[in-house]
Amino acid sequence: MKRPLHRRADPYRDLDVIDSRAPRFNQVVIGTLALVAVALGWSWLLGLLALQLVVGLSFGRRYCLPCLAYFELVQPAFGEGPLEDARPPRFANMVGAVVLSAAFLSYLAGHATAGAALGVLVAALALLAAATRFCAGCEAYKLGHLLTGRRFVACPLPPVPDAASEKP
Repeated sequence: MKRPLHRRADPYRDLDVIDSRAPRFNQVVIGTLALVAVALGWSWLLGLLALQLVVGLSFGRRYCLPCLAYFELVQPAFGEGPLEDARPPRFANMVGAVVLSAAFLSYLAGHATAGAALGVLVAALALLAAATRFCAGCEAYKLGHLLTGRRFVACPLPPVPDAASEKP
């Protein structure tokens, strides 16, 4: 019998935090599809990726297709990963949406080289983040705090349950 998934944070309501593996999953999806789009010259796919990021950012994780795939298929199979502050990955998604939109618009304007370069940039940064956990957009968010004289303080994370108190 399959044990029910125990989540410390509801992925659709607790928007201050996120399972740290969810952004990595999203980065793999966005990075891979952006690379495919550039390799095959499918500018429409870059536009679709930008639109998907905007929809997810505007209406929530429930409308983000990679998020749904992660929270409904992957997380139940592997369990919830460590939680992290959701603001830096959200900012990285905003940057990704802007750059992917610029890539799509560059293709539409007849500047295929610029569109391809922007698409490859998103693919490279997303796949780098997925592979190494170094997220340039997340670090830019934290740097922005520093440059404006504010210290980045992660939002409070739910307490980690005591392993001894959890009995199967």
